[in-house]
Amino acid sequence: MTNQNEKLFKKFKNNVPLKNYTTFRIGGPAKYFFIAKTKEDLIKAILAVKKINLPFFILGGGSNLLVSDNGFEGLVIKNEARNFKIENRKIIAESGAIFDRVIEAAVKAGLSGIEKGSGIPGTLGGAVYGNAGWPKRKWAIGDLVEKVEILWPNGKIEKVGKRWLSFNYRNSRFKKIKINKPIILEVVLKLKKDKKANLTKKRSEILKTRIKKIPSGFSAGSIFKNPREKPAGYLIEKCGLKGKRIGKAQISEKHANFIINLGKGKAKEVRKLINLIKQKVKNKFGIILEEEIQFLGF
Repeated sequence: MTNQNEKLFKKFKNNVPLKNYTTFRIGGPAKYFFIAKTKEDLIKAILAVKKINLPFFILGGGSNLLVSDNGFEGLVIKNEARNFKIENRKIIAESGAIFDRVIEAAVKAGLSGIEKGSGIPGTLGGAVYGNAGWPKRKWAIGDLVEKVEILWPNGKIEKVGKRWLSFNYRNSRFKKIKINKPIILEVVLKLKKDKKANLTKKRSEILKTRIKKIPSGFSAGSIFKNPREKPAGYLIEKCGLKGKRIGKAQISEKHANFIINLGKGKAKEVRKLINLIKQKVKNKFGIILEEEIQFLGF
């Protein structure tokens, strides 16, 4: 082990509760935990743990994620590489940049296209990974991506374009790669010019609409992708599952595609509700719902 790696490993914290870093407020401890403040920190940590075959997970804003009650037997790298800049009509941002802050900066700079994502939680890297968007607005972040800088497990850094990224509904090539998955380091977005006043108004209207639709309480956002036939929330509601509760986890009474942690909820309780929803929807409609959220430690 090199001296550089030894110094890095000493910065790793032990047995850090992950519930403190997820919007669900659910999850056991990470065996090791490290906060990457820069893109360089992120690269060094990933390459260091790869050399000793230690499992790792990149944690962004903690939304769209359910962590096991048993935690994660590896290293969780909290991505706080948040730097971004605006050059002409482009935004060049590290993957840990807070998505909504990037949107706010774009609006102030009179750059349009990204304002439709206002209010979506998490980091830009996470948004790109899952191609975050609003179906009814027929918009997704992948529409704006020009290129992405990625780190391969062998240490190679590469810049890839839209064609390689293979964006589709709530999906990207990153989700499809199961072995030797690359890590998003930096994202370049290409936007259009517009009047700041117009964009500010649009952003305000979108935020108001989103606030009205999103249930209060601790959640991970939408649990399931919307199938082609009907929105997932509609199907779940028609199965009579709105308000269904197991332990301290409850299917939202406001929006059935949300599961709420009522306080001290457990991942196992959420999983039971997820399995119940999938079974009921399959039995009633013949539709197999696909999870939008990620799972860690199961």
